[in-house]
Amino acid sequence: MGIVAGMKNFREPSVIPGFGITLGITLTYLGLIVLIPLSGLFITTAGVSFAEFWKTVTSARVLSAYRISFGASLAAAFINVFFGLIVTWVLVRYKFPGKRIMDAMVDLPFALPTAVAGIALTALYAPQGWIGRYFEPLGVKIAFTPLGITIALVFIGLPFVVRTVQPVLEDMNREYEEAAVSLGATRWQTFYYVILPELTPALMTGFAMALARALGEYGSVIFIAGNMPGVSEIIPLIIITKLEQYDYTGATSIAVVMLLASFLMLFAINLLQAWSRRRRDE
Repeated sequence: MGIVAGMKNFREPSVIPGFGITLGITLTYLGLIVLIPLSGLFITTAGVSFAEFWKTVTSARVLSAYRISFGASLAAAFINVFFGLIVTWVLVRYKFPGKRIMDAMVDLPFALPTAVAGIALTALYAPQGWIGRYFEPLGVKIAFTPLGITIALVFIGLPFVVRTVQPVLEDMNREYEEAAVSLGATRWQTFYYVILPELTPALMTGFAMALARALGEYGSVIFIAGNMPGVSEIIPLIIITKLEQYDYTGATSIAVVMLLASFLMLFAINLLQAWSRRRRDE
């Protein structure tokens, strides 16, 4: 009976074509756009021996690029969680002139071409840039260093945190905060024990999304990075360099490692989103 009832649910009237047609279109589209291109990476990489694959993905230059890419991405994601929460709090809890403009500015990294963002950041933080010129006499170099890469990744990752936390904070019941205050809790205690636990799943999801986005970023980073091997060279640049040298197996080998890292990020995001939904439904 349960199976029959389940089949009936698939055949319920709908404004779109039936389940069989839409499922076929979905699988075909995902296969052409996602599955086949990604499978090509594994097929190309399978043509090399494991020893050659391991030598490629663990060379000194590639390992240095891993450290820079993952290190800068993690740092940027943590920074975005902290400041993204502050930005979200201001946008949700306060009314002030220009609020709509500020809210729209959060989405600017989504709409702005990444190359434009990279050029703009380089112009700001280069040794003779508007901001970099004030740090240069202090011996602090921003552009063409991992610090510059981190700033670029913070720029492109902020919207992921803000737009993930914002709806949760908007839907939060203010009565719990008022009850905590009426019981003698300070502002910090109210935030730490009442508000923060409700926002933690959304913050973790935003962190994972910002991290995953940062790992694959190329356009906004390539200009400000300087691309010096062992200093400011990122993994996407090494992949591009190998492609320009017609080293397709080397490029796909490194790409497979990054693809597996992305899969892990997506898996973590799905787990966090499921946890967040369960928390909100309780």
